[in-house]
Parts: sequence; structure tokens; C-alpha cells
Amino acid sequence: MPKFPVDAPKSKVIKTFKNLGFQLVREQEHISMVRINPDNSRTPLTMPNHNKIKSSTLRTICTQSGISRSNFLKAYETS
Repeated sequence: MPKFPVDAPKSKVIKTFKNLGFQLVREQEHISMVRINPDNSRTPLTMPNHNKIKSSTLRTICTQSGISRSNFLKAYETS
């Protein structure tokens, strides 16, 4: 299984999460995104607004947002 990207560019990470159904809410000190689920519940996502996002941070974001490792990596590779 491929590894999480080390020091992933912020723009590619945002594009990946958009491909997974998240919408950008705001981009200040942190980047806030949200996904509206089929049952009308909301899944929030917050990440630091750094130029590069570390792999450990990406793993934590995916875990907290309920995104599987394989789904994230698939979307990341196509972004």
C-alpha cells in the first residue's frame, strides 16, 4: 500500500478533499472545510494553513473525518 505523501503541497491537499466531497468554508490561520452527508449531517475538517502538510497531520485529519487511507490516497493520486 502506498504511503501518505510527505510534505504534500497545500493546494493539492485542498483539491483532494474537494474531490472527496468537502467544500472550503474559510482559509485563515487554519483551513476549514465541511462535507454534507446523504443523511444531511455535516462532517467538519480543519487543517493548518501551511504551504506543506505533513503526512502525520494528513493521517490525523483523515481519521477524524472518517476517510479511509485508501480513499484519500486514490483521490490524492488523481488530483
